[in-house]
Amino acid sequence: MIPRYTRPEMARIWSDENRFRTWLAVEVAATETLAAAGIVPKDAAKAIRARANFSVERIFEIEAEVKHDVIAFTTAVAEIVGPHSRWFHYGLTSNDVVDTAQALLIQQASALIASDLERLSGVLERRAWEFKDTPMIGRTHGIHAEPITFGFKIANWYSETQRNIARFKTAAEDLRVGKFSGAVGTFAYLSPELEEQICARLGLKAAAVSSQVIQRDRHAFYLATLATIATTLDKIATEIRHLQRTEVREAEEFFSEKQKGSSAMPHKRNPVTSEQISGLARVVRSNAQAGFENVVLWHERDISHSSAERIIIPDSTTLADYLLHKTASLIESMFVYPERMRANLESTRGLVFSGQLLLDLVESGVSREDAYRLVQSHAMRAWKEDLNFRELILNDREISGRVPRAKIERAFDLRRQLKNIDKIFARVFVKTGGGNGVASAKRRSARRKK
Repeated sequence: MIPRYTRPEMARIWSDENRFRTWLAVEVAATETLAAAGIVPKDAAKAIRARANFSVERIFEIEAEVKHDVIAFTTAVAEIVGPHSRWFHYGLTSNDVVDTAQALLIQQASALIASDLERLSGVLERRAWEFKDTPMIGRTHGIHAEPITFGFKIANWYSETQRNIARFKTAAEDLRVGKFSGAVGTFAYLSPELEEQICARLGLKAAAVSSQVIQRDRHAFYLATLATIATTLDKIATEIRHLQRTEVREAEEFFSEKQKGSSAMPHKRNPVTSEQISGLARVVRSNAQAGFENVVLWHERDISHSSAERIIIPDSTTLADYLLHKTASLIESMFVYPERMRANLESTRGLVFSGQLLLDLVESGVSREDAYRLVQSHAMRAWKEDLNFRELILNDREISGRVPRAKIERAFDLRRQLKNIDKIFARVFVKTGGGNGVASAKRRSARRKK
């Protein structure tokens, strides 16, 4: 059953019609290759190319009797092809067709996912530059740490997405393989040369060695890569969920005029899309575990992997496509509140500059132990008594007597904390052949400010 969240393009790929149509393409490629090699009569290959067809309903009708999907498929096609059908599926075993066709289906699905990744990448890049200079508080353990910018946060997501693009390209390419090596992989009927020729017709590489099946470490790696992508999306969604919390409210999912957040509480604006992304990412990660289990088969093959793959591969590619689409839309349309970010940043009245102050005191000749003691004592008092940390520091004669006031005040300079954001952006968004990365980043930043 195709989940209701499946986008039409992906639903078509994993439909029964397309699955059997891809099986047929593999069978025809094999027949034509064998005909070119003089093994199958050329007139039979021409007849099969011209007449081979099927009805999904008829395949299922036959399968209900024979309890074998590939036999049901070949029988349904043979009924239409006629006498020449004796050369259809010649020299092949079921998984020569099924595994090779599955590789083609995965390539079709991978093309959509690769496009989705590029779209997400573009959205993240645009919004990172939009908020490159928008200051906010960085948090560790959920606690205010030191200043960052919102664009810097998004740039981190962008960089991770680039790694996912590279990983996914490798995983998809690793699965661009077919096999026609027979029942146990020893080429008892065909030859390695014929296998390579059939695969080439289909745009695939031949697996260097296989048993009755293409080895499932490839599929496990592919599913694990989809799980890694889904986990990145979960990470982004979880961050937005945190930023949307009422007491934080620095960013928020788009909320339409007619949207409802709660049946009981009309004021609610819940991060439902982010929560959906987080929830479905768990399914993709779970499917990856099943993919690992499928690597371990008895001897040259059993079918314990087959039933699981009929669910986890369509579901994981479908979910990856859906989650990438939803996340790109989420980032593109989210509300961002710079004023709230600034207010939260300033809410502890200077506490977040304690690290810089510590270094400035050490630089002025104060021992690190004394500097830490002085800074922490005022920080703890500011926390407990809700006082202004900056004022406490400026009024401490032990500090002001040893460090010039101007230097103390400079420790609380936000621009000083963020002085390397441009350089970070230059490293993250440098384009091949784009010249000097830093200069390019500054030009792009300047254009956005205009």
